[in-house]
Amino acid sequence: MNITKQQIDDLNAVVTIKVGTEDYQEKVESALKKVQRQASMPGFRPGKVPTGMIKKMYGKSVLVDEINKLLNDSIYHYINENKIEILGNPLPKTKEEAIDWDAQKEFSFDYDLGLAPVLNVEVSDKMTFDYHLVKVDNDLIEKYLKDVKRNYGKPSNPEVSADNDVLYVDINELEADGSIKAGGVFKSTSIGIDRIKNDKVKAKLVGLKKDDKLVLSSKELYETAIDLSIGLGIDKEVAESFEANLQITVKNIARMEDAELNQELFDKLYGAGKVNSEEEFRTKISEELAMMFTQDQDRRFMADVEKKLVETASPRLPEDFLKRWLMAVNEKPLTMEQINTEFDSYAKAMQWKLIENKIIKDNSLQVSPEEATNEAKNFIRSQYARYGQTATDEEVEKLVKTILTKESEVQKIYDNLYASKMLTLFKEKFKLNNKEVSYNEFFDIKD
Repeated sequence: MNITKQQIDDLNAVVTIKVGTEDYQEKVESALKKVQRQASMPGFRPGKVPTGMIKKMYGKSVLVDEINKLLNDSIYHYINENKIEILGNPLPKTKEEAIDWDAQKEFSFDYDLGLAPVLNVEVSDKMTFDYHLVKVDNDLIEKYLKDVKRNYGKPSNPEVSADNDVLYVDINELEADGSIKAGGVFKSTSIGIDRIKNDKVKAKLVGLKKDDKLVLSSKELYETAIDLSIGLGIDKEVAESFEANLQITVKNIARMEDAELNQELFDKLYGAGKVNSEEEFRTKISEELAMMFTQDQDRRFMADVEKKLVETASPRLPEDFLKRWLMAVNEKPLTMEQINTEFDSYAKAMQWKLIENKIIKDNSLQVSPEEATNEAKNFIRSQYARYGQTATDEEVEKLVKTILTKESEVQKIYDNLYASKMLTLFKEKFKLNNKEVSYNEFFDIKD
């Protein structure tokens, strides 16, 4: 066997593999003997079909299969042995002359290679990044306090409805003259006043008492046919054309009274004696909010780093090769027009992956199997905790074994751990300019 590489340019090469009978004959004969042992034909005992008949019937297909296996093993062995960094997979070149599998003894095959570009990515304090911090100001604390007080409040039944109350009502369909329609729509339901988007309608629902009656059109109370269908309990098809005045009779009013900022609430949230005053409570909230935004801040920072490094390094790609490769490997048939439409986003992802791998290699970042196992355990425990449960060690171990048998899950775990290590590296090496911004400013920052 003879394998040679022709360098087309920095990003493209052609590998030629020439094979002769000495490379494949033994493999073909071995495969044919296996077929012979398994063959069963009328007039012959199982496994006793003559060799000549086996070769005539299966010789060509076995030859093609064995040469394809040989080519696949050989080209990847050649790439690994010569430490050629490729993108995608080798693509076989189509020859003008068809192969004569019956007569030829020697064969030559060409493969296009897309080569990874040479990169120089320096992670150091020569590069500065803004690290955006969400400013935990009084407005943000007050908003959080409002949510806490409401979430831990107590239900009550006020005499008069207000903005955030829920009305429990009977709804009757009316005739044109204002009388209740016999056999018309009737529904006992609830209306959350704060969910009403029409301010005029919302104003009509505020200030009502038990047994008060109010007439609204179906379109005033329900914006869409789906809302109407759910609200009145009628079929969606009927709701599409339904239009009538509705009499709303208040049966009850429900309100969630805000919890008081007192020791009972502090103990319920943090445990007895951990927080003992409103001042300490506000300090605790400030710390929690700062911690809560850490993940968002890190994600923002990583996005900025990725964008900047892709722009700075600007790795060149073998675009024509990659487009052909994408068409070849995609499960669903794609046109070149479709490839061209989406190629920019794919190219940027490929460029970042190359940069990411270069940084991991240059900085000797590694993830051990033990770290991956612990990450899987932490994930399982966090999933249990979301539902207020605690997993036993035995349950965790059993689920970890299941997760680690799934290649996609293992890859996800390793990707997350490498991303975490890169984040730590970037924070240590890059020069960071901490920049405090308001909550609204932070989440309005564009990529």
